[in-house]
Amino acid sequence: MATNRTFTMIKPDAVENNSIGGILKMINEAGFRIVAMKYTKLSAEAAGTFYEIHKERPFYGELVNYMSSGPIVAAILEKNNAVADFRTLIGATDPTKADEGTIRKIYAKSIAANAVHGSDSDENAQIEGDFYFSKLERF
Repeated sequence: MATNRTFTMIKPDAVENNSIGGILKMINEAGFRIVAMKYTKLSAEAAGTFYEIHKERPFYGELVNYMSSGPIVAAILEKNNAVADFRTLIGATDPTKADEGTIRKIYAKSIAANAVHGSDSDENAQIEGDFYFSKLERF
């Protein structure tokens, strides 16, 4: 059964490009409610832990370095069918293949610097949200 919450991060490239406001506006206009949000910077250790699922992949080190290179905005979003609807809103990982009007088509620079993270399943949305937010930080 699908849950009504998903997790996202506005990644260092989008934060550096002053895209936070535009991305949050798109999220709100798509009917998502922000139930938790923080502006923070990951250490390399925290980024490594968060992306541990990719540890054996060749891009893991580059991903950890990138995600710890600058501040990010982490958020838990709420909406019916949250995970699937958010994946549609953000678009394909490769911005050249993303649909027009998606966050990545508008804000991503490349496959690696793709502006936002979006949970790929209800289970991962829960795990990822728990990584960043305590129960007291959710509204």
